[in-house]
Amino acid sequence: MFLSFVEALRRGGIPASLKEHLLLLEALDAEVIERSPEEFYYLARSVFVHDESQIDRFDRIFGEVFKGLIPAEGEDLAAQVPEEWLRLVAEKYLTPEEMEQIKSLGSWDEIMETLKQRLEEQKERHQGGSKWIGTGGTSPFGHGGYNPEGVRIGGPGKHGRALKVWEKREFKDLDDSRELGTRNIKVALRRLRRFAREGAADELDLDATIDGTARQGWLDVHFRPERHNAVKVLLFLDVGGSMDGHIRVAEELFSACKAEFKHLEHFYFHNCIYEGLWKENRRRWTDRTPTWDILHKFGHDHKLVIVGDAAMSPYEVTHPGGSVEHMNEEAGALWLKRLTDTYPAAAWLNPTPEAYWGHSASTSLIRQLMTDRMYPLTLGGLDDAMRELSRKK
Repeated sequence: MFLSFVEALRRGGIPASLKEHLLLLEALDAEVIERSPEEFYYLARSVFVHDESQIDRFDRIFGEVFKGLIPAEGEDLAAQVPEEWLRLVAEKYLTPEEMEQIKSLGSWDEIMETLKQRLEEQKERHQGGSKWIGTGGTSPFGHGGYNPEGVRIGGPGKHGRALKVWEKREFKDLDDSRELGTRNIKVALRRLRRFAREGAADELDLDATIDGTARQGWLDVHFRPERHNAVKVLLFLDVGGSMDGHIRVAEELFSACKAEFKHLEHFYFHNCIYEGLWKENRRRWTDRTPTWDILHKFGHDHKLVIVGDAAMSPYEVTHPGGSVEHMNEEAGALWLKRLTDTYPAAAWLNPTPEAYWGHSASTSLIRQLMTDRMYPLTLGGLDDAMRELSRKK
């Protein structure tokens, strides 16, 4: 029973043993869970997954083996905007010249106030227009069309212009076991190494053993603690949205950091850093770590490495409430300043080619807040970033 599931887990890189298979069967026989696909999912995950970095792989394999049994998370979300208003009938394609003629509503406050008025006034679905909440037009509210700034409601993004997104989005954790495309990423990270011997003396000290034996006249065995990289690293990773196109290089970097640094703490964020970060993307709304706690828990000697493309609305950096997903009480710029004040050794790694940074106002803002310590996520950029981090204690 479930042998095909166990085999699929093994093929996917999760070490599923016979012992764990029997434990799963024993738990099912003892009826420790309700008879539902969701309960079975959590039981199987608790049996087979022993490291949080394997959760994403487990989810992919579980979804392939038991496809169709469990509804997608968030399907029962009740939207305040009727669904029938947002069905995409036809998509409006605009030329670059037509796009230039469409003007933004103005400031952040004006956009939010106008959305409030539209929700109060609108009584029916609209498609292809320029004012109401709808689809396929040039209105700043809805999806499937084009507007330089607005609120995306009810559908997928197209131009990456939304200031806020009215939906629940699911992100995936990065896989820290991904094979590196090049060994040189690890080599670049080694510039940060500072070795120290800590812990139990369980490694043979050959030089001391030879010296002691020669001095004593009998075998005098000496041991020493294992040699570890003593550098402490805080790694903040941007996930979701425009970062989806950079998953591979981000996973390669994440995997290299896990291999190179013994003292590594990682957290996820989306677009800009605010009052809370999270360790696991499936629980980003229910199990957040306050940023204040991180600032007080991890000492000034930690090296701060932030990975993100810095591509977002400038309001997400400069304004309270500017976050694309929630109403942040304080601006992202304030949190970045607190972080860089607390951790003098800090660097931002950007997977977007440096030649394109000037086309993004938010990238220029964040680069300024990082006092020009933004580096491209290339071998040369990594090398420069590690040199910068090594200079500051």
